[in-house]
Amino acid sequence: MSFNQLAKDRPRLLIVGGGYVGFTVAQKLQTRIKESGGVVTVVDPNPYMTYLPFLPEVAAGNIEARSATVPHRQNLRDCELIAGRVENIDHANRKVTIRGIDEGPEFELPYDEIVVAGGSNTRTFPIPGLAEKAIGMKTIEEAVSVRNWMLERIEVASLTDDEDAKRQALTFVVVGGGFAGIETIAELEDMARTAVERNDRLKVSDLRFVMIEAMGRIMPEVSKDRAEKVVAELRSRGVEVLLNTSVSEVDGDVVKLINMGDKSPAGELATDTLIWCAGVAAASFIKNSDLPIDERGRLRVGADLRVTGDDGPFDGAWAAGDIAAVPDLTGAGPGGFCVPNAQHAVRQAARMAKNIMAAHQGEPLQDYYHEGLGSVAGLGLYKGAATVRNIDLGGLPAWLMHRLYHGYAIPTVDRKARVFTQWGLNMVFGRDTQPLRHLHDPRRAFEEAAGVKVSDAKASL
Repeated sequence: MSFNQLAKDRPRLLIVGGGYVGFTVAQKLQTRIKESGGVVTVVDPNPYMTYLPFLPEVAAGNIEARSATVPHRQNLRDCELIAGRVENIDHANRKVTIRGIDEGPEFELPYDEIVVAGGSNTRTFPIPGLAEKAIGMKTIEEAVSVRNWMLERIEVASLTDDEDAKRQALTFVVVGGGFAGIETIAELEDMARTAVERNDRLKVSDLRFVMIEAMGRIMPEVSKDRAEKVVAELRSRGVEVLLNTSVSEVDGDVVKLINMGDKSPAGELATDTLIWCAGVAAASFIKNSDLPIDERGRLRVGADLRVTGDDGPFDGAWAAGDIAAVPDLTGAGPGGFCVPNAQHAVRQAARMAKNIMAAHQGEPLQDYYHEGLGSVAGLGLYKGAATVRNIDLGGLPAWLMHRLYHGYAIPTVDRKARVFTQWGLNMVFGRDTQPLRHLHDPRRAFEEAAGVKVSDAKASL
């Protein structure tokens, strides 16, 4: 293969993962490494970086799906791009094992330096029935599917005379009260409200949104007072917020709940839609490596972002983002580590790129240090929550700060322009609540035309 041949005569900086960290490091170093006679290789199964904070807005129709992604080939033109997954890292011998997408060929790829930026996966638990029923909010495909599914459920509910079926179709359950879960349920409730107002066979009171959180509070990234105000706002909009509650089992369309305090039953919910936003875990492939990981499955790194074990840094190995336990030198991070969010990932990537070049030039490395300015969350159109410099904000000011920050933070001028343009069009023409049907089954129309029997089984996410 061409990439194996290339490895024989050019030093390779291998970047595992094309998300925040991988994309940013590649973008900053691709030209400099190329000019020095080397090559930057990016391995990722997706041909794009997903700007994860925009997933709730994609699900709610505020942003088109592709505008929340940044294409690799368009922006990493001086990089070698491989569509595949790294399955094993053998740093002692400076090589990785890669599996091409769609069960493609497996091959080994040598490298001189490695940046491990594989990010994270949705954290799940061995809850009976969960895998068969739920959907996450971690990929662009999930966000698009949730949007079309929910809008289709609204249309289905508007045509049924069965009150139980109608109630089930219009009950939407989100598990997880962190930023992802809160923004997801708030944006989706806002979208569903608009969709129902446009349907004269339904009324807003038919909708039922339920937020389930195992802890006693939501959004640990903001102050307790601001979190309580967000709960109050959600409840004022009709959202049921169940704290100290978790899912014990999913039996078909029935979600069974338990009280976290004494593990006693806490009722049941019949729903067609269960969205799982209960946190993330470091990408599991890192366990198949000879690099050091901590008790939570994250790579151990020093403040200078070099992979670091008990005996010191590993030469030629770097890591950052969700997959790494990066020390938070401000002392603000839980357990002494940076929280896994976009704000840290982008800044860690910038520091790493500088440190990699400093190492090449024999210059001293600098530690990653970032004092967070605060946090912002969108809670639907013109609604938000923010904590900036210990000042809590809500409503329109927080919503504007959320949009300005993330509109600025998404990489490339092209994507910034697309996002701000779509936001502006929505403000002029209103929210788009049109679903695209059968994206999960695109051959359905052709099969019907060809006389092939299409399954009558109930559709699912």
